[in-house]
Amino acid sequence: MDQILNKVGSYWLGKRANKEIDSVGDDLNSLSTSIEGGAKWLVNKIKGKMQKPLPELLKEYNLPIGIFPRDATNYEFNEETGKLTVFIPAICEVGYKDSSKLRFFTAVTGYLEKGKLADIEGMKTKVFVWVKVTSITCEGSKLYVTAGMKKNRSREAYEVSRDGVSVDKF
Repeated sequence: MDQILNKVGSYWLGKRANKEIDSVGDDLNSLSTSIEGGAKWLVNKIKGKMQKPLPELLKEYNLPIGIFPRDATNYEFNEETGKLTVFIPAICEVGYKDSSKLRFFTAVTGYLEKGKLADIEGMKTKVFVWVKVTSITCEGSKLYVTAGMKKNRSREAYEVSRDGVSVDKF
């Protein structure tokens, strides 16, 4: 009986330890991404190449500032290709006043054009289940979120930057 309990206890302890080690690994990956984004920002500051704040960049391209969580401040933008990479400290979810929700990975990429963010990676929306967002387009007072199908939403709901709520997985 003692041998059986020993084996069960060892098995359970091993499983628990593996789970904790995986959790630490995920935390280190998230921290690494945050540090990487901050380091790039610091290097650009030292070089004298200061980027404008993310909300200003989004306004310049006729997109509402609330399409990213408030703490998404570090980003890379290549003006020649239009590629935008936004760094977010942790996987999170943002709810908007029109009851829609967006979920963000620690890095969101896409191609920025006037009134449009296309070829998006790292963003989902809830339509019954979580679905990958492929583009966001702004036309007048409407915001179109394409996630398998094009769904229009009120642009007004996205004009305010909101805090993200941490979630376990993307």
